[in-house]
Amino acid sequence: METKQIAERLAELCRAGQFEAAQKELFANDAVSLEPFATPDFEQETKGLDAIIEKGHKFESMVKEMNDITVSEPLVAGNSFTFLMTMDLVMKKDDKRYKMGELCVYEVKDGKVISERFFM
Repeated sequence: METKQIAERLAELCRAGQFEAAQKELFANDAVSLEPFATPDFEQETKGLDAIIEKGHKFESMVKEMNDITVSEPLVAGNSFTFLMTMDLVMKKDDKRYKMGELCVYEVKDGKVISERFFM
């Protein structure tokens, strides 16, 4: 798949909340995921598809209720793309509702996502 096709497919799956399916379909086995900073719950860098999927499970286990997910149209440049994702959710830890927005940046090589980086 070309970068534009991968970007559109990833946006489609994220809009449907199908993050693990997206990772299994579109990510390389040695992909890297980068958060803006380390937290008590998450490392700043996660290496490998299995670890990225596990990170997703951990995040999902912290969410009490997902009210809405919005994903912008992807913007593609060469072998990279980005989109804005906003989640409206309730976290289990404090039972509060949050609107979390992040800029998601991806790099593609040989038809697979090799890195993702999030900016909040």
